[in-house]
Amino acid sequence: MSNSNQLQGKRVVLGVTGGIAAYKAADIVSRFKKEGAQIKVVMTKNALHFINPLTLETLSGNPVYYDTFQHRSNAWEIDHISLAKWADVMLIAPATANIISKVRCGIADDLLSTVIMATTSRVIFAPAMNTNMLNNPIVQENIKCLRNKGYEFIASEAGVLACGDFGDGKLAKVDDIVEYIKKIFIRKNDMRSLNVLVTAGPTREYIDPVRYISNPSSGKMGYSIAKACIERGAAVDLVSGPTYITPPTGVNLYYIDTATEMYNKVMELFPSCDIVFKSAAVGDYGVENRAEQKIKKTQDVMELKLVRNPDILQELGRRKQNQILVGFAAETRNIEEYALKKLHEKNLDFIFVNDVSRQDAGFSSDTNTGILFTNTGERVVLPIQNKTTLAHSIIDEVLKRI
Repeated sequence: MSNSNQLQGKRVVLGVTGGIAAYKAADIVSRFKKEGAQIKVVMTKNALHFINPLTLETLSGNPVYYDTFQHRSNAWEIDHISLAKWADVMLIAPATANIISKVRCGIADDLLSTVIMATTSRVIFAPAMNTNMLNNPIVQENIKCLRNKGYEFIASEAGVLACGDFGDGKLAKVDDIVEYIKKIFIRKNDMRSLNVLVTAGPTREYIDPVRYISNPSSGKMGYSIAKACIERGAAVDLVSGPTYITPPTGVNLYYIDTATEMYNKVMELFPSCDIVFKSAAVGDYGVENRAEQKIKKTQDVMELKLVRNPDILQELGRRKQNQILVGFAAETRNIEEYALKKLHEKNLDFIFVNDVSRQDAGFSSDTNTGILFTNTGERVVLPIQNKTTLAHSIIDEVLKRI
């Protein structure tokens, strides 16, 4: 473990639920205290069967909360509100299938679930359960839904479980949990002096007023990068094609339709930015003669003549001065070869390439995996993870090199 003071004075609320891994809460509390954090523990009634609250009170130096109607000398305070406001971050470890399901459904029927509902701080779940429970489609759907709403998950590990089964479901190592929370605070302001330009989503090339050529890009990766940059303190311009995603709070949002519209807006914003994340899936070709009126069905064959759209990334590479350019390549074959060619031909600093033919890394997927190449010859493999986490991983790799 690091001796740095990234957690010094930070306020952590630890939620402990009723699983056998609850005994590890003692180690988690101890480690956070040694790192200088303040920590308060909220337990479910079931968690009391696995670990005595006195242990956690002694280690944390604070009362342990487990009953919504506990009477305290400062009874004017409403625990679930005061705890929710006090927390810089909430960590649920271990997180059972029950608490995950309750939060997904908006159920707040005990102290821990009400604190989670009331907080505006980041909430991180560290699941621990039987492997069959974890892999149950309902539990996986609940996890997916919560991730989409901004909740975070520290992946469990494979091993021998308390029930004797072998498989995924062991609580993540305490070291990994503490390091994950540390990174949240390290990242919090590491982009505070940067102006960032992000492009996201597809473009549309219109045939007539009601038909267009496009691609399946959902915009999830670009929006995740924009959100991550905002969380890390950057000023963010987001140039977005048509999507159904709610934009991150705090971005300067510019909606466009066509590749030409995106080109014009990006060139306008480029001189004032420090880093560009060019993740939009821009149409390479547009229709040469767009019809002003809807084309009627009069013959069996209709021919379209397509012409090259302006190459936004290539033009950025030509114009750049001190800016950092991060390109994205969505490929279906020879992904490394095509990515490296694009990196050098377009004068990029970095390029992230992924295989969009994979079901777990395609345009509409909530997860992604790929390789980040640098213009100095480095090759960084980023394992499969949700796009929110991957966005931070890409930014981490870029920032450490600039």
